Amino acid sequence: MIKYKKAFTNGVIHTVNPDQPKAGAVITVMNKILFVGSNEEAEKFIDNDTEVYDLEGKLMLPGFTDGHVHTVMGGKFLQSVDLSRAKSTGEFKQLLKDYINKNGNKWVTEGNWNHQNWESNDLPRKEWIDEFSAETPVFVSRMDYHMALANSKALELAGITRDTQDPPGGEIVTDPESGEPTGILKDKAMDYVLDAIPTPSEEEFATAIDAAMNQAKKFGVTSIHDITYKNQFRALQKAAADNKLTARIYSRLPIDHCEELINNEFMHAFGNDKLKIGSMKAFADGSLGSSTAWFFDPYSDNPDSYGLPMDIMTDGRFERWAIESDKNKLQLSVHAIGDRAISEVLDIFEKIEEINPKWDRRFRIEHAQHMADKDFERCSKLGVIVSAQPYHLFDDGGWAVDKIGMDRMSRTFAFRSFLDAGVIMTFGSDWSVAPLNPMTGIYAAM
Repeated sequence: MIKYKKAFTNGVIHTVNPDQPKAGAVITVMNKILFVGSNEEAEKFIDNDTEVYDLEGKLMLPGFTDGHVHTVMGGKFLQSVDLSRAKSTGEFKQLLKDYINKNGNKWVTEGNWNHQNWESNDLPRKEWIDEFSAETPVFVSRMDYHMALANSKALELAGITRDTQDPPGGEIVTDPESGEPTGILKDKAMDYVLDAIPTPSEEEFATAIDAAMNQAKKFGVTSIHDITYKNQFRALQKAAADNKLTARIYSRLPIDHCEELINNEFMHAFGNDKLKIGSMKAFADGSLGSSTAWFFDPYSDNPDSYGLPMDIMTDGRFERWAIESDKNKLQLSVHAIGDRAISEVLDIFEKIEEINPKWDRRFRIEHAQHMADKDFERCSKLGVIVSAQPYHLFDDGGWAVDKIGMDRMSRTFAFRSFLDAGVIMTFGSDWSVAPLNPMTGIYAAM
C-alpha cells in the first residue's frame, strides 16, 4: 500500500530559511512539505500511515533548480561519444574512430569538443576523420553548440558543396585556397545538416530522457528550465504520462512557434506539476568560442569580424514575435552573449514595456556574458532576469582575453556588477554544453 505521508528524521537539514537555517526533520504529504522543524515536534505528525526515513545524521538539502538545461540533448550526449575529454587533435580523432568502430554506420552526433584545449587551437576539418568515417555520417558539435564539424558523408547528405551559400545568421567555413567546405558549420549553417538527420524514434527520445533524468537525480536536481527543440515536447509529455520525469520541467519552446501557442490561447506556466510550458526561447547571437557572439567592436584576434547576429535579429522577426508573445503573456527567454546582442535585445524589451500592457513578464537574458557599461542599469530598470552559467568561467576564462581584449574582459562574467545594479540572477549548468559531470561545478559553486 502506498503511503502518501513521509517523515525524514534525525538529519542535518539546510532549509534556506534565514529565520530557521537548520532543522532535524521534514514531513511531506503528497510530495508537498507540511512541516520543517525539530525531531521532537515532528513526532506529532507521524502515525501508522507515515513512511519514516531515518537520515542518521546525514545532510539533507532542498532540491536544486537548474535554470538552463538541454534535457534531450543532454541525454543524447550521455549516450554518444564524449569528445570533451580530448586534450589534443590526436585524442579527438582516436575517440571518434573508436566510437565509430564500435557503433557502426549510424549518425554520430553531440560530441562537445573544444579546440581551445588542443595543442594548436586549430578548428577540426573533415579530412581529419573522413578516412575512418567514409560510410558514417558525422556531425559533432563544439561544446557551445554554435559550431559543428561535419564529415564528407554528412555534407553530402545535407547537399552542401563549394557552391552552397552562407545562410543569414550562419557561415559555411571554406578552405581559403581550394574554396571547398572544411566541414565546420556555424550557427544557422548547421541547420543544413540538422535537417538531414533523421528524427529520433519514440524509443530513442525516451532513452535520452531517462539518461538525463538519472543524471539530474544523481546531482539532486529536482526542477529544470529546459530549452525544448522540435519534437522534444511531445517526448517530454510521454515521459510525464509514463511517470518517468524525476524532475519538474519548465519548457521553453522556440520563438518561431509563438503564433501556434497564441492561436491556441496558451499562456506562461500552462501545464501540471511535472511539465509546464509558456516561455519562448530565442537566439540573438552565437558564442564566444565560435566567434559568433555579436559585439559593438571587432574581435581582437580577427579585426574583420564583429560576430554573427541571428537572422531573426536582422530581419525584424524577433521584434515582431517578441512583442506578440509578450502581449499574449508568453515569457521571453533570449540567448545573448556579445555586448551588442544584449543591447539590441534590451532595446526591444524597452519597446515592449512602452507599448504592451503590464504584467508579471519576467524578461530573461540567457548568458549575458559580455555587457556594455550602459546596460547593467537597464537590466535592473527593466526587471530583466539574468540567467548566468558559472561553468563558462572555466570554458572561456583561459582564452577569452585573446579574443576580446582586457577592456571588454572587465565587463565579462560581471556577476558583481549585476548584483550591485540590483539585477535578479538565476544560475544553470548549460547542460549538455558542460562536459563530463556537467552539474558538479555549478552546484558546488552555489
